[in-house]
Amino acid sequence: MVIDPAARTADGESVRIAKDVLCAGAGAKICLPDGPEEFARALSRRGRRRPVVIGDDRALLFAVGLLHKERELDGVAVSMVPVGAAETVALSRTLGVPTGTVAAARTVLDGDARALDLLTDDSDGIVLGGLRIPYGDGAAPGTYPPPGAPSPAPGDGGRQSWWRPAARTARAALSALAAQATGRERPGVPGQRLRIEADGVLLADLDRPVQRVSVVPGALPGVGGEASAATSGGGDGLAEVVVDRPGSDHPLRARARAVTVSGPDFRYRADAVVGGPVRTRTWTVQPGAWRLTLPRE
Repeated sequence: MVIDPAARTADGESVRIAKDVLCAGAGAKICLPDGPEEFARALSRRGRRRPVVIGDDRALLFAVGLLHKERELDGVAVSMVPVGAAETVALSRTLGVPTGTVAAARTVLDGDARALDLLTDDSDGIVLGGLRIPYGDGAAPGTYPPPGAPSPAPGDGGRQSWWRPAARTARAALSALAAQATGRERPGVPGQRLRIEADGVLLADLDRPVQRVSVVPGALPGVGGEASAATSGGGDGLAEVVVDRPGSDHPLRARARAVTVSGPDFRYRADAVVGGPVRTRTWTVQPGAWRLTLPRE
């Protein structure tokens, strides 16, 4: 059980409830890391124990990123108890994890480990819920520290999250994700000239600007898809690609295994992380590449 220090600071009562439910239902080892190195060490020493993350979406992404880096992601089921404000657990909700503390903790104990698709890019990055271009209004460029990055000096006796420098970026990105899911996204995003290929088929070229591009593994709800991998038992090995053009009410949709975007320097939002600028990037669906504990159907 790895507890994000930001969760302890933001909502210590929910953390206590989660610990009580989990410890009452199973043997548990509690880890309270103060930085990414301790987080990585806790995961590497888990033995046969199942990792349980208590925290927000950034904590989940960090844990999955560590397991992917160590090439252990396909051999372990990840469990999650979301703790944080609604906009900071939007990804967990999209993936099908209950947002109530007790319900999520009981899912850890009694749920099923379900295989889900994810995207990998040509820099070995991963995307669990979806990516988007542009990266969103109000978000400043930045990321959470990748696995192995040095941690800043902790504040408040080490209780602050090591993602603190990127917290504003992550909150803004997740707020935009939640706004898209409810149809309240801010208008006025300028067009961008990009070349977009889906399995080698040209969807857009540099001669016409695009308003927005989204790529979602397994057609997760709220990020451009219509059905949830979490509720349908997994994706079909294809991502849903949606391209919106300025002034058009009819987006172009396609399904593909690999998507390549190229053009003038562009940034993108992958889950809660803003990446770039890059001139070209390819994302590829990895079917059933990770397992997440979800409620029994």
